[in-house]
Amino acid sequence: MANLFNTITVDGVTYDAASYEASKTKETTKNDDLGKEAFLQLLVTQLQNQDPLDPQDNSSYIAELAQFSSLEQMTNVAKNLEDLGKVVGNIDTSVLIGQLSSMIGRNVDWVETINEADAEGNPISHNEARTGVVTGVTIIEGNPNIVAEVDGEKYFVDISTIAHVYDPNAEIVE
Repeated sequence: MANLFNTITVDGVTYDAASYEASKTKETTKNDDLGKEAFLQLLVTQLQNQDPLDPQDNSSYIAELAQFSSLEQMTNVAKNLEDLGKVVGNIDTSVLIGQLSSMIGRNVDWVETINEADAEGNPISHNEARTGVVTGVTIIEGNPNIVAEVDGEKYFVDISTIAHVYDPNAEIVE
């Protein structure tokens, strides 16, 4: 059973410990990229097949090796930056969820867009103001949402549609 202490959120998806471990196992795919082994094989083949009376200058081999090494390092940096971006995104989402959880028990006003069709089947939409009590926080398709309850019915509210959050016992001063 998943609870707060044995879950992990990666790329906006929350896993329990077992499903996270299962998601980490990846199928091995064919790699068509030129790797270290392929480069070294090409280099050795080039050395074996050069003209012994007019050998290639050693500096050109060193230059090729340096270029390959630079390319490999840039590829590694790019991958690490991509991974870092995912980690930062997960941290941002976790912090936001923590902040949103402080809204539980408070009243919330939001605007909901209602999409309907008129009598002729043409799409129409209108906005409705709603008020409810925040009962939870969740992530839907990578977006943080609050769970609001109105007369026993639950609504998943995107945080971008929230107009006001307030304490139900607060006195309004005009």
